[in-house]
Order: sequence, then structure tokens, then C-alpha cells
Amino acid sequence: MVSRSDVATVYRATEIRTGRVVAIKLPHPEIEGDEVFAERFQREQEIGRHLDHPGVMKVIADDHRSQNYMVMEWGEGRLLRQILDEEKKLLPERAVKIALGICQALGYVHNHGIVHRDLKPEHVLVDSHDHIKLVDFGLAGQTGARRITFANLSQITSSPEYISPEQVKGKRGDARSDLYGLGVMLYEMLTGRVPFHGANAFAIMNDRLLKNPMPPREIDRSISPQLQEVIYRALEREPQYRYANAHDFAFDLEHLDQVGVAERPELQDWKKPRIAATKRVALYAAMILLPLLIFGLLLYFSRR
Repeated sequence: MVSRSDVATVYRATEIRTGRVVAIKLPHPEIEGDEVFAERFQREQEIGRHLDHPGVMKVIADDHRSQNYMVMEWGEGRLLRQILDEEKKLLPERAVKIALGICQALGYVHNHGIVHRDLKPEHVLVDSHDHIKLVDFGLAGQTGARRITFANLSQITSSPEYISPEQVKGKRGDARSDLYGLGVMLYEMLTGRVPFHGANAFAIMNDRLLKNPMPPREIDRSISPQLQEVIYRALEREPQYRYANAHDFAFDLEHLDQVGVAERPELQDWKKPRIAATKRVALYAAMILLPLLIFGLLLYFSRR
């Protein structure tokens, strides 16, 4: 056994016919009957079979199975989450290199009409040379796919630190939503903390709608103004002001000396909430009640 999560265990194995080392992802028996998980598992397999890039974990086709499992290429390394848990934060040069690798993988994925939608350190494998592989496309969707439903809303709130403001509002995420998630990870790699906090998932998601994050240079002065500007461009609250694509994001990371630093009000008013306290309370209530309302409607129609 290599790793274990709440839904599956990953084993290292050797393919008898070829002798190559592979990873086998085996769902836990108690959740195999769950329709949401089954859909997610199937989606991950289908997407993984059709993508072929050094920065994306490849799923190996295996149609002759007597059991529900997934065979993937074997990737050496550790999850970015493990690295951050151990090292807390990374030197800017290393953080930029990892972010560049993620940009390159996302550029390939987005060009094939796929949006990851669950980008976070738990889903980035980093080898000893800081080359990366994106893993777990269970929540991925094709460009133009339907919006988030109540079922997958509950899944997304399991990692509220990394989802974009438009996803918090229940809107359809696109490639720029992935770039927002990468912006959060770059912030975390450089500072050792995520930009938005809260006592629970709804509070964290609400925080990104109401406040600006603490400027990274307030936490660590070794972060250059240009690199801080790149983070702000990735974390723009409105998607149209964010990086348009992974290529543009990567270009700025590779040419930091050419990045113009904007006079941003966020650098001064990051301690101030964006709306009044009464509106904040109303927004909290709406975010909590909306999923309950949707669930109630689904339950009502299912009994009719």
C-alpha cells in the first residue's frame, strides 16, 4: 500500500506482461455503491485515458477486469501537501518552478477542453527534481459542462480554500477557475498559509467574497513585488480580470523582470471587509440555506 484516502487505497504493483511498475487505485468496498463516487471514479478513468502529457497522471486502459479498480502509471515523488506540511513554505525559486510545471500541465489539459475543478496541493505529485504530475480528475469537467449540482457542491466544499469565487457563487467554473486555484497554491507555497481563513467551509468561502488577502510581502519580504503582482493577477475576484489562460500565467512567472507592478488598493485595505456587516450576515445565511433548499426540493420531487 502506498497511500490511503477516505474513498480509495493506492497500491504499487508490477504488471506481469510488461514488468513495468504501476499504481492501482482500489475503492473502499463501503463506498463502491455510492452513485456520486461511482460517477467521479468513472470520470477520472475516462479523462486519464485520453490525456497524454508528462505533467498529467496517465490512466492505463484495462477493459478485462473482474473488480472495480483503476490502473495508472507509477509516479515517483510526494504530494505537494506532504511537502508543505513538512517544510511549511518554499523558497521563491522553487515555488515558481513548481507553479510553472502546473501551468504547463494545465495549458495542455485546458487545450483539450478539460477543467480540473479541484486543484489543490493534495492533487499535485512532485518528484525529486520538482517536476509535477496532476492527479485526481474526479471532479473535472469538459468546457461548457453543466453547472455544479447539490451532489458535487458537497464534494467541492471539502477543499474550500482553493475554489474560485465564481464557484462559491454556484457558477460554472472554467479554465480561469483552475488558475485561481493555482494562485492560491502559489500564495501558500511562498507564505506557508492560504490567503483565506475561517472556522468552517462556508466561512472560508465567504471570506474570499468579502475580503482581500494579506499581501504576501507582509508575510515574507523575500517575495519580490513582481511575484506578488503575479499572485494578485491570479487571485482576481472577477474571472475577466484574471489571467486568461495558463500560457499567460507561465509567461509572467518566466519573465518576472517584465511584470509591471500595479498600484493596487488591495495592498492597503486588505484588513477591511468589502461589504457591511449586515450584508455579510445575510450572505452567510444564504450560503448555508441554499444547499439545504436544493436538497429539500430534490427530496420533495423524489417522493412524488
